Amino acid sequence: MKKEIIYVEKTNGYNHDEEAWIGYGLFNRTRKTIYFNGRVFGKGRSRVGNFLDIKTGEEFWVSGVKKNGQDRHWTGKGKINIDESAMQEYLEHTNQPELPKSKFTVVKFDNNPKINLAYKIENGQGKKQ
Repeated sequence: MKKEIIYVEKTNGYNHDEEAWIGYGLFNRTRKTIYFNGRVFGKGRSRVGNFLDIKTGEEFWVSGVKKNGQDRHWTGKGKINIDESAMQEYLEHTNQPELPKSKFTVVKFDNNPKINLAYKIENGQGKKQ
């Protein structure tokens, strides 16, 4: 699996004020499955999200982080949760000396990929009814 630093935003219609995170995502070989912060995302197409949580069906926008640090949609509000293990790489990527406290909250993510959960759900053993 390939590990990358990514931006993830929960989508709710066209509202860009939902929770958002920056941290490490683990991609499978085809890049259609991402393991991120205790969740498993599968490639999906919807009105505003490009991935779905395979357990809950919730929609998410997933992308790489931007060099200019402007990851949240321009109409979106709220702080972005950033995983403490990804913070240094993010600062180097954006060429910032430190995180702006007004834009970020440093948190600890669950970085253990839920491969067994994904297997069960994808094989119809744990799908939400």
